[in-house]
Amino acid sequence: MPELPEVESVRRGLEEHLPGARVVNIKSLHPRAVSKDSKAPLDLLQGLRCESVKRRGKYLWLTFEEDEHALIAHLGMSGQFRGFQGRKAMKEELHPHVRVSARFKDGRREFRLDFLDQRTFGWMRMDELDAITSIPESILHVAADPFEEQFDSRSVIERLKRSKSEIKRAILDQTILSGVGNIYADEALWRAKIHPERKSSTLSDTELRLLLRSIRIVMKRALDLGGTSFDHLYVNVNGESGYFATRLAVYGREGERCRRCGASIQRINFTNRSSHLCPRCQRLR
Repeated sequence: MPELPEVESVRRGLEEHLPGARVVNIKSLHPRAVSKDSKAPLDLLQGLRCESVKRRGKYLWLTFEEDEHALIAHLGMSGQFRGFQGRKAMKEELHPHVRVSARFKDGRREFRLDFLDQRTFGWMRMDELDAITSIPESILHVAADPFEEQFDSRSVIERLKRSKSEIKRAILDQTILSGVGNIYADEALWRAKIHPERKSSTLSDTELRLLLRSIRIVMKRALDLGGTSFDHLYVNVNGESGYFATRLAVYGREGERCRRCGASIQRINFTNRSSHLCPRCQRLR
């Protein structure tokens, strides 16, 4: 599933094209493309001008001038946006995995934006913006991510110290801090030399500060390389893959040598997935 660096890469790609452009038309092409919780149909956007492209954690949303609604998108497991510009590209036949297709016009420039989702776990929906925070009401429960101005590391540390779960489970909790998924949790825990199964409440303030700093560093480096792509299911708006997979320290490297100490990377069971770690660098105390 795309995590913060991948979603932010997509947001930046959308931001290059959408603000200032007007929706000519927008069509849903799959019964699960629009969430049943949508507060309005997508065609309400027809004729509106896009104002901005925002993100919190793994959620994207578009705002529109003179409208209180936002269009939220979640990429799910395999969602991706693809942009097409020019008459020839605009006339290309839709890919079979396109779930939503929209046409925009900005002055004389016209382009098409498609939302593809092979596994159909992604979705879009219309929502109203909270009057105080300007965040869509349906995701107000999602905590600030480490790149937001509102991110309060002291408050996050206090919540992690009160948690009764393992530290990996705690940092995956999107109500504590958002944007972290399985890949970057493993990478940040390795960088901070913390075993994923340690109880969150046993970590010191120093260890937790280091972990939060590690999360930010790892995701910033991934973002600089366009995110992590293991297959064609994650690409940017222009169709390019991310290249952080070549820099991963532990995730997906079971049996390979630790880049820090040379020990063999292990994979252990974690809920319904797995964790990757170095047994020498990340001891379970």
